[in-house]
Amino acid sequence: MLSVVVHFHIKPGEADTFREAILQQSQNSLDKEPGCHQFDVCVNPEDENHFVLYEVYDDAAAFAVHRETDHYAAYNERVTPIVVSKDVLTVERI
Repeated sequence: MLSVVVHFHIKPGEADTFREAILQQSQNSLDKEPGCHQFDVCVNPEDENHFVLYEVYDDAAAFAVHRETDHYAAYNERVTPIVVSKDVLTVERI
């Protein structure tokens, strides 16, 4: 299993827009991608502009499929203008 942890920092005033988009992306990933088993969306309670995702995929190939889906492309196009920074960490369960 491959886990993906993503930290997003969003432009001030855009947290609601990001929240809506990422929650839809989470649901699309779980509903439409057999290789996606978990997609948690979290927000820092002390900073509404800091979001953390925790995602679990079958393997690196399933994560690659995720990044090629139409719903990912639509989500990415929507949020890219409001993202200040994005840090992605991938780890494998041992």
